[in-house]
Amino acid sequence: MEIYNTLTRRKEKFIPRHPGRVDMYVCGPTTYNFIHLGNARPLVFFDTVRRYFQYRGYRVKYVQNFTDIDDKIINRAREEGVDALALARKYIDEYYRDAEALNVRPADVHPRVSEHLPEIIDLISTLIEKKAAYVVDGDVYFDISAFPEYGKLSGRTLEEMQAGARVEVDPRKKHPMDFALWKAAKPGEPAWDSPWGKGRPGWHIECSAMALKYLGNNFDIHGGGFDLVFPHHENEIAQAEAATGRPFVRYWMHNGFITVNQEKMSKSLGNFFLVREILDKFPPEVVRFFLLSTHYRSPLDFDDEKMAAAGRGLERFKNSIRLLTEALDRPSREQIEPEDEEFIAALEKHHRDFVAAMDDDFNTALAVGIWFELAREVNAYLHGTAGSPSRSALEKAMDLFHSFNEVLGLFRVDERTGRILVEGRHAKSDGFEEALIELLLEVRQQARAKKDWATADRIRDRLKELGIVLEDTPGGVRWKRQG
Repeated sequence: MEIYNTLTRRKEKFIPRHPGRVDMYVCGPTTYNFIHLGNARPLVFFDTVRRYFQYRGYRVKYVQNFTDIDDKIINRAREEGVDALALARKYIDEYYRDAEALNVRPADVHPRVSEHLPEIIDLISTLIEKKAAYVVDGDVYFDISAFPEYGKLSGRTLEEMQAGARVEVDPRKKHPMDFALWKAAKPGEPAWDSPWGKGRPGWHIECSAMALKYLGNNFDIHGGGFDLVFPHHENEIAQAEAATGRPFVRYWMHNGFITVNQEKMSKSLGNFFLVREILDKFPPEVVRFFLLSTHYRSPLDFDDEKMAAAGRGLERFKNSIRLLTEALDRPSREQIEPEDEEFIAALEKHHRDFVAAMDDDFNTALAVGIWFELAREVNAYLHGTAGSPSRSALEKAMDLFHSFNEVLGLFRVDERTGRILVEGRHAKSDGFEEALIELLLEVRQQARAKKDWATADRIRDRLKELGIVLEDTPGGVRWKRQG
């Protein structure tokens, strides 16, 4: 397995700190609003990274923080006349709703800044003791001159970083690029006790402190959006390594921007789209599919037509899963014929190709393409098999669909039956909606058997009004959601 390491600017063979185990830290949202699509990309991608490591047999410890103390939160709370921490708690709850809709599994640990003030204060104290930080009027700043490797992640000189950053002019700083570790309390803002007086932590120190607490030094993977390379992740490295004297992270991974009309999606430009709003227009599995359909390091341009195209592509997967499920529900032969052996050999090749794609820096775009090839292979086999297909071949194909889905997380799986759920705008794992529709179809089939055409047609027409289209086939009735 190879991973592109932002720190070295090349692909490297993945060698975990501990054999058979992967420790990951991914920067989470600042909780002052609903998450937008740009926030959702790293959430979905790194969820997929974790899924793939688990698929390959690794034990994964996954940490993703919530920033619940920040200038943006304080300003938003002041505008709304509410407590800043209460506002953050509200949007943390809303995050979980959006993440669950996108089939993003919760991290093993979701640390919050407000719950880790002792660890943050201890880390700042260590930096002061080691002469890597200094106190000025209750503020504490990191002294970049104490860390000669500053800039190694972004690959920029101090002059380049200073020219490209909005540096606050403060004559109290030793160097303009020195950054705040602790901010002295201001009237009307939340504050905590510290050895330097009341105040609150700066933004960058939180992730260093929480990552060191839960994963220790030199853990495997630190991820986030490309916009975090500088200054956030650059500063994390400086803080952690100046304090511990050891390498902080082995592999740094960064996803590309979401763009709208080739411009980066951002709140400041006013061109961001909340996940909540997008889910009102498109099913969550389509949104996840869209986010994984491009290599994670490439920019991804958003518009409604591209989302609609993703929906059409996903429908091809759904149709193959439907056809395969129906074939497995019908009688099939046990013996293996040459055509079955050829099909099984093709399945094994698709599996190898999928693993190779994901091993190559988590190339989900190529993995999606291999899933399309698998869908075509399955459809051709089902339509081309003389007589009934081989049960063994069908089961191997369905197992492969489940494997691909376990990694990419596009569809829910019915916990009761173990089947992939492809129907329903927000298909839940309990399969209640699917079971209810199947019950109605049973009633309709009984009516048809009694030649009660009026009742059968009424069920069909009523379901159509609800967006469920029925198709009567020689193999039985098939249903799908319209559009």
